[in-house]
Amino acid sequence: MPLTSALRAAGLEARDDDTTRAIYSSDASLYRVPPLAVAFPRSAEELASAYAVAREAGVPLTTRGAGTSVAGNAVGPGLVVDTSRHLNRILEIDPEARAARVQPGVIQEQLQRTAAPYGLRFGPDPSTSTRCTIGGMIGNNACGSRSLGYGRTVDNVLALRGFFGTTSEFAVSSGYDDPTPTQEATALRALAQGDLAHIRTQFGRFGRQVSGYSLEHLLPERGADVTRFLVGSEGTLAVVTEATVRLVPDPKHRRMIALGFTDIVAAGVASPAVLEHNPTACEGLDARLIDVLRNRRGDAAVPELPRGGAWLFVEVSGDDLAEVDARATAVAADPALGAVDSRVVGSAAETAALWRIRADGAGLAGRSPAGEPAWPGWEDAAVPPDKLGDYLRDFDELVTSHGLTSAPFGHFGDGCMHVRLDLPLQRPDARKVLRSFMTDAAVLVGRYGGSLSGEHGDGRARSELLPHMYDATSIALFGKAKQICDPENLLSPGILVNPAPIDADLRFPTPRAPAVRTKHARSRYGSPLGARLLDHLGNPLAPRARPSSAKTSWSSRARNEPVSRPANGLALSWAADDGDFSQSVHRCTGVGKCRADNTGSGGVMCPSYLATKEEKDSTRGRARALQEMINGSVVQSDWRAPEVHEALDLCLSCKGCLSDCPTGVDMASMKSEVLHQAYAGRRRPISHYTLGRLPQWLRLARRTPRIARLTMRFGDKIGFGKRLAGVDARRSIPVIAKASFAQWASKHDLHPYASGAVEQPALLWVDTFTDQFTPEIGEAMVSVLRDAGYQPVLPPRSVCCGLTLISTGQLDAAKSTLSTLVSTLAPAAADGVPIVGVEPSCTAVLRHDLLELLPGNEEATQVAHATVTLAELLTRTDGWQPPKLAGTRVIAQPHCHHHAVMSWTADAALLKAAGADVVQIGGCCGLAGNFGVEQGHYDVSVAVAETNLLPAVRDAQPGDVILADGFSCRTQLQDLAGTDAIHLAQLLAR
Repeated sequence: MPLTSALRAAGLEARDDDTTRAIYSSDASLYRVPPLAVAFPRSAEELASAYAVAREAGVPLTTRGAGTSVAGNAVGPGLVVDTSRHLNRILEIDPEARAARVQPGVIQEQLQRTAAPYGLRFGPDPSTSTRCTIGGMIGNNACGSRSLGYGRTVDNVLALRGFFGTTSEFAVSSGYDDPTPTQEATALRALAQGDLAHIRTQFGRFGRQVSGYSLEHLLPERGADVTRFLVGSEGTLAVVTEATVRLVPDPKHRRMIALGFTDIVAAGVASPAVLEHNPTACEGLDARLIDVLRNRRGDAAVPELPRGGAWLFVEVSGDDLAEVDARATAVAADPALGAVDSRVVGSAAETAALWRIRADGAGLAGRSPAGEPAWPGWEDAAVPPDKLGDYLRDFDELVTSHGLTSAPFGHFGDGCMHVRLDLPLQRPDARKVLRSFMTDAAVLVGRYGGSLSGEHGDGRARSELLPHMYDATSIALFGKAKQICDPENLLSPGILVNPAPIDADLRFPTPRAPAVRTKHARSRYGSPLGARLLDHLGNPLAPRARPSSAKTSWSSRARNEPVSRPANGLALSWAADDGDFSQSVHRCTGVGKCRADNTGSGGVMCPSYLATKEEKDSTRGRARALQEMINGSVVQSDWRAPEVHEALDLCLSCKGCLSDCPTGVDMASMKSEVLHQAYAGRRRPISHYTLGRLPQWLRLARRTPRIARLTMRFGDKIGFGKRLAGVDARRSIPVIAKASFAQWASKHDLHPYASGAVEQPALLWVDTFTDQFTPEIGEAMVSVLRDAGYQPVLPPRSVCCGLTLISTGQLDAAKSTLSTLVSTLAPAAADGVPIVGVEPSCTAVLRHDLLELLPGNEEATQVAHATVTLAELLTRTDGWQPPKLAGTRVIAQPHCHHHAVMSWTADAALLKAAGADVVQIGGCCGLAGNFGVEQGHYDVSVAVAETNLLPAVRDAQPGDVILADGFSCRTQLQDLAGTDAIHLAQLLAR
């Protein structure tokens, strides 16, 4: 019986479709191992049944939580078991015992929120705490930033339940004799008893010695503790079905001290002295990492830092505020640390922003200082803290000697360093380069008495290198422990014992064979990617495709421009951030922040995952499907691959990942490119013709507005007609206004822009939606601009940005539309006149998509730089004061594109200056342009709205203002809640 059939016969939810296999083929590491099937057990019994079925079939089993492993611990060739989907319940919180009993799929932050009302917390806090699972933390012995205060995961596990690879069930407690010890537990203790002297000298030498099996816990003086021994065994010995973990009191007060140093080596040297102040955290960051953030998001993304080329973020905490402040001052003023500058961070918002930078370190480091993609693999070494400075110096020299660059960061108080390296995985000699560097790096760590892993585990990335850290006797002990617990080698094979080569199963970011350049489709990412990729794939579309149909999509340039980097299968012919579509897709390194609920801090990503909890609906899942399409073997190598379109179907094109993903994945742009290539020269879905070309239909409707309004009202009542148009029958059809904004403007002294015609002009660019549906917002914009001292002027003709064309992948038409827009707006931009957008999504097109569609076009660049939101213009206008809004409570829904491209910071500052009480809603409204209107998306659209928007509106009090600048957001609120929302211009004008 096939594996999946056997699993289903045993009552399990299991899948072996290509989409699932593709998205579970990678974790956050460099490795790619497609599984045979993926199971989603709902109970400990089902988890045991899944293993029994796999064992009967002789198929390996790999347990997986959030898939955030950077060492390849969460991928396997047989059955992958996802515990995060159903085995995610907190079974008990015992505040008196300060303990929690949880299933392995519980998210760390979920446990924190549940324990918080009792004044308790789970101590270890990895940077992935918003999505990593307790089971994964146990597997890797995760630590996090505050391990100085709370210890490692192993220090906080009280009891475990599960089964060994032999199927023998166990229930063990730390510090207690097993009432009924299993045969495996007895054998493990006997194994340690036979080599006590060796274990005492080789294991547990310093806190972050995590590599290999932690045999020191089996020593008699440590209680021969099988519970602690299993922590950090990376799923190779046993499967955990339940854990009891320690909870600790959460201090009432915390204070961060930022210390600046000349360089990262000086920061490492200072770390041991920082420990004299008993901090709860001591984290190091290199200026190279901060520069990546500034380059991506601007100076405003980084709060004020002390002078220096590297920093230590030190945290002291306690229940007495005065005592905490005194300790913070003492750290900042301590001359023994050798800091060139220091600052006690007083603001909670700044503190959170700085910790966020540290938490996003792995993602930010995904772009090297040289601008190349940077990868995990050697990202987790640790040395005794007093040797960290010297190790960092030698490590920098080692990196340089291999022609690489890096931006180190990490838990410097523990001697643990994280890093990403720009390994040239696109080159033919990639394996040789990786093996050479990794081997030399392992030798270096061994020379310092360090550990290959300080908290991430060895996995596929480092297991082969363990002999550079441990002698033959230790390696033999690992093998004996594996034989005791998993004699058939079915649990996570290839890790720790009998390891797979470090250069096997690599997930290369480029196609595996060169492609031939042709005259076919050009790509958003540069030269004729579509055709070159299709040639590489055998060009199955060639007989039906029209070569001219996709000849000029995103970021195309003249064919005679120089190639910006060495040619490979998908090399670009323009100097771009990513190089090509393949590099862009592989920008997703798998850190998994898209699986977290980022909305509490005002984030957006990833709304569909929050609604469905399906990995395929996360940004990472979509990236994995695209990666497999390009250079894998699971997904058919075809732009029209059903697996790719299934993964992309519920992408709202919200652009939340553009800003919220630490690596800057832009899935909305990639979805546009896929649609563009897939439908080049072919019939499109009907919604692409109706919704995708809505501005054209609206212009036609405006010729006979009365007939159009009647038709829209009548059509709204006919579900069959909506379905014919590709629209969900449950959606309302908005009705055009009696008169457009353009018609109103012609009667109210608004004139086209002419150079020098008026003083202090502001060009008001009114998009199609505002012009046709909500002209009153345009009128309010005129009023506010005049009040601020500007003279509003209009473009010489009505121009559209092509937003609906972009979202449906009609990129040739979009480029043509934007070319017209640029030629229309360029004279004002050249004169330094601000171009003020009304609709956030359309404004974002001018600020972001325009530069990708028309790269190198100087006029397009001028227009993009001249384009501003209303709040951005007003907050920089000298002498303008906002109206008094004291006593007004504003429930604000920032538009996703506004958040992702422009940032809502200026709007928040304006409302604060006006005295308003602002409640900012995180997340997406769920309508997202054409997404929520199309058939098949309604239920998910509603579920997305229910994550944040609708509950916030239901909680609104009489007199509260619902603020939503986006047409989609206002439409969604009217459709689902019967609530009228207003634009910022309307709030200010009234």
